[in-house]
Amino acid sequence: MNRRNDSRPRIAVFAYSEVGSACLEDLIRDGANVAVVYTHEDDPKEEIWFRSVKQTALDSSIEVRAPSKIDADEINRLREIAPDLIFSFYYRAMIPKEVLDIPKLGAYNIHGALLPKYRGRACINWAVINGEKETGATLHVMTESADRGDIIAQKAVPIEFEDTAHDVFLKVTEAAREILMSSLPSLENGTAKRYPQDESKATKFGRRRPEDGEIDWNKSAEEIYNLVRALTHPFPGAFTYWDCKKYFIWKALPAEGTFEPGKIRSESPMLVGTGRGLLRILRIQPEGEPERDA
Repeated sequence: MNRRNDSRPRIAVFAYSEVGSACLEDLIRDGANVAVVYTHEDDPKEEIWFRSVKQTALDSSIEVRAPSKIDADEINRLREIAPDLIFSFYYRAMIPKEVLDIPKLGAYNIHGALLPKYRGRACINWAVINGEKETGATLHVMTESADRGDIIAQKAVPIEFEDTAHDVFLKVTEAAREILMSSLPSLENGTAKRYPQDESKATKFGRRRPEDGEIDWNKSAEEIYNLVRALTHPFPGAFTYWDCKKYFIWKALPAEGTFEPGKIRSESPMLVGTGRGLLRILRIQPEGEPERDA
């Protein structure tokens, strides 16, 4: 049941994934006046490991819309709803300027990185691939250009050596919840402070496709290890080919030693040569077969 306080500013939420569910859940718990939720239908080809934004909204009797795109009809519908605030939590599509211009108190997004670093898609996976020691969540003003608006709040989280991207995603989710709820009162009353992003520190990374997970054995063992932990479950996985057969590597660790890159030095323990060091494979899966300990 929705216990929203109708005297508070009206909010339209665009959300998906676990960050979307968690932040929407917190708004509802706080009694925020969430008038409508826009989300996406789940992709049957994707491993759905996160809670449903749609169900979270429906459980609180909030209107849910999941259009394939925000077209003129949806923009008119939003004008009728007349939100005072718009929030985007891991919504997967660009929101048109016509929508961003509707709320008098502004439109805000939560991004899973410490902007201006790691603008763009798959920012958590990229941070792990690149061996970063920390990342975080940023609440910022939405503009026509993705991830470039003024910053409202940020919170950093550590990336430990054995963290997978999923582990980091859960940390970032908690950081997102914290900065949203601590900033909500000032956003609702229009007094939130804004800080411009430092363009000299900006970095941007693109979306990742499953085929981007192929291992380059000429890279160091640590770089390959970072790729494996960035792409392990629930993501598509890092993979390689041996004897014309595809193998997914779900868990590994760097080890000392030398051997020809991509060649198996020993099978028990399973050690593979890299450009620098060895990779010890702990969990493997031949394509089309069950995964197993190596």
